[in-house]
Amino acid sequence: MDFKSIVYVLLGSTVGLVLRMFVKYKVTIKTGFYINNTSVVNILASLFLGILLALNPINQNLLLLFYVGFLGCFSTFSSFIYDLFVLFQSKQFVRLFFHYIEVILISFLFFYLGYYLIQIFI
Repeated sequence: MDFKSIVYVLLGSTVGLVLRMFVKYKVTIKTGFYINNTSVVNILASLFLGILLALNPINQNLLLLFYVGFLGCFSTFSSFIYDLFVLFQSKQFVRLFFHYIEVILISFLFFYLGYYLIQIFI
């Protein structure tokens, strides 16, 4: 990996991290079911991934900037697993099950939505 590639990854990760921290700590979303900001970040990352996949960038620098850098730092699978673990430790098994299903299902739907919207407009 050359220096230019590293710069693209660093730029993408910096923007991804700042946006993740903003959504996680500054955005309030009220829904009818349990979903925290970590899950919102992962759902948005799925939407962005669907959009990027539909755009099919062939430029290696764009792939490094968005796929590796931005989405790598923006989405947070380990935090999702930690949230599930906290629910498991507190013996909230029903909530754990539904939270897992909700996040996986909604993330997939948002991925498909992003992919589908780009397919319609391009």
